[in-house]
Amino acid sequence: MRSVKFLIAAGAATLMSSAAFAADMAIAPPPAYAPPPIVEDFGGWYLRGDIGFSNQRVDRLNNALDANNLTSTQKLSFNTAGIFGLGAGYRFNNWFRADITGEYRGNSQFHGTDQITYVGGVGTDTYRATKSEWVVLGNAYVDLGTWWCMTPFIGAGVGGARVSIANFTDAGIANNGGGALPGLALADDVARWNFAWAVHAGVAYKVTPNFTVELAYRYLDMGNGLTGDLRTFDGVNGINNPTTFKGITSHDLKIGVRWDLANPPVYQPPLIRKG
Repeated sequence: MRSVKFLIAAGAATLMSSAAFAADMAIAPPPAYAPPPIVEDFGGWYLRGDIGFSNQRVDRLNNALDANNLTSTQKLSFNTAGIFGLGAGYRFNNWFRADITGEYRGNSQFHGTDQITYVGGVGTDTYRATKSEWVVLGNAYVDLGTWWCMTPFIGAGVGGARVSIANFTDAGIANNGGGALPGLALADDVARWNFAWAVHAGVAYKVTPNFTVELAYRYLDMGNGLTGDLRTFDGVNGINNPTTFKGITSHDLKIGVRWDLANPPVYQPPLIRKG
């Protein structure tokens, strides 16, 4: 009986000493929290769309009969026309991107006058026509930094423009004797491809990681336009005399959107441990 009591007492003493030792042991700190990996701003493919309007200019109208003129004072202008474009591009990093764009520039009404002094008299020509274009450009842009989701940028582009001149008429009134192209002259429609170049400037606003809106200005040089040979109202055409629209340029204002096709960052939930 005494031996049983001794064993019980010895076991209790051992348990108490183990509990005291465990209480004195230092508690291991929780594992260090690992922050989620930083998502780098790598490049990727994107699609774009643009709409806008043009403010176009032409330097001068030249005709085969201009050599007979002593002086000529022209006032020429286009009406504003719409711009509709699509494109695809690649953003190489957070400051450089490039794309290829194709756009249709809607019909713009052309009107002008020409005060002419020629050998034997003076006269006035009144011009009317319709102009439209297809433009294809390869563009490169430099993003200048981002503040509050807004990124100013500059860029340049080169490509081609298909300039179409249609419904051209030249109504001439001669005074003080006969004049060049008296009465009404008409010309057939002509479309031609020219070298084109552009410079860009604007600001982009990132609405979401994959969707950006931009407001941009562009200066576009589309080369020359051309009409068919002029002929009188009754169809008479005695010489080779097309009219050339020299130096067609445009100041464009556009609103564009870009859709980033890169995969969005994968969301990683915070690490939770149960103690």
